[in-house]
Amino acid sequence: MFSTTSSSASPSLSRRSLLGGIPAAALFALTACSSNAATDSASATSSAATEATASSVTAAVTSASASATVAKLAQAFQATLSSERQSQLLQDYSLTNAKLWSNLPQALLAGGMGGGPGGGGGTGPRIGLNLADLDATQLAAFNALLTAATGSASGLGYEEIQQHLNADDYLAANGGGSDYGRTGYYIAFLGTPADSGTWEFQFGGHHLAVANTYIDGSLAGATPSFRGIEPNGSFEQNGATNQPMAVKEAAFAALLTGLSSDQLAAAQLRNVYSDLVLGPGQDWAFPSAREGVQISALSADQKKLALAAIAGYVNDIADDDAAEILKRYERELDDTYVAYSGTPTLTEQNDYVRIDGPSVWIEFSMQRGIVLSGNHPHSVWRDRTTDYGGTKS
Repeated sequence: MFSTTSSSASPSLSRRSLLGGIPAAALFALTACSSNAATDSASATSSAATEATASSVTAAVTSASASATVAKLAQAFQATLSSERQSQLLQDYSLTNAKLWSNLPQALLAGGMGGGPGGGGGTGPRIGLNLADLDATQLAAFNALLTAATGSASGLGYEEIQQHLNADDYLAANGGGSDYGRTGYYIAFLGTPADSGTWEFQFGGHHLAVANTYIDGSLAGATPSFRGIEPNGSFEQNGATNQPMAVKEAAFAALLTGLSSDQLAAAQLRNVYSDLVLGPGQDWAFPSAREGVQISALSADQKKLALAAIAGYVNDIADDDAAEILKRYERELDDTYVAYSGTPTLTEQNDYVRIDGPSVWIEFSMQRGIVLSGNHPHSVWRDRTTDYGGTKS
């Protein structure tokens, strides 16, 4: 259903403080997006009761230790589950299992779709515990974990994921049917959550992949991290106004439109890219040659826009971890490149932009609509050193 990567010779054209460098016109989404405070329970429990339970459980977990680690919150979530559910949640830590993420809905992966560049990748359906199987208490404990593992910046991190789940519910209700919706998202712990040893927190479904690898209590890698969205634009769902990818899109558009005509010419790729180069299944396949305009040639204001575009992905993870990774990417910024194909507005099908540095790799590709009319984006953040926490085999 989704297009695969193809290249054909057809030349054409606080985190909050970082994002503050984007022109106001490009940042309407920062005020337009509103947060959906908690994921709806898939059980018959009323939404009001679910929210009350979520608040009490989250408060209990966080009050126990203000500096509770992700591992401790993972253990707290695991403890709410039956032995059967725990066996679904806990999976072996291996690269084979870590690679089981995709942009496709679970129903299509179960049907054998998804091979090839950008087309779903992996070797089979997602593993783990279905989000739909959680009751109100379990969901609250999971949301406490997800909050700790993701960022607090407006329109990113936890808030973006909640809007993302709303988007898939919207698809289910507007033509997508049972193949879509938050009931198609899965949680897995690869290895045993602890402050020693190696384990991965894996959460994902259609257009979403969270893959945080922890080694001895520290985040060793937050990539591959996939974000896509359909519908792409403002929509109402679950009592909230949503536009999950607005911050990322605004930052990339501001970066490209902030380049001069000469810089755009230098940044333009020779080929047309209809999807991501390093999407699902394309692991450790980073190109050896960098293309585009080198950021060292940009002005101070343009460099700030480039860093803001990077921050739109890095700030999807816990704030302290994001700050450390951004410091590394900023040190490497002058040796990083920006390249694009299509148009710099990033609104047309096959519009494409990438950021490629000594460590950071981010791609954004505008796709045709699948369930709805209009275009929608795929994007991926990878790291040349810390994908899968550095695990290559």
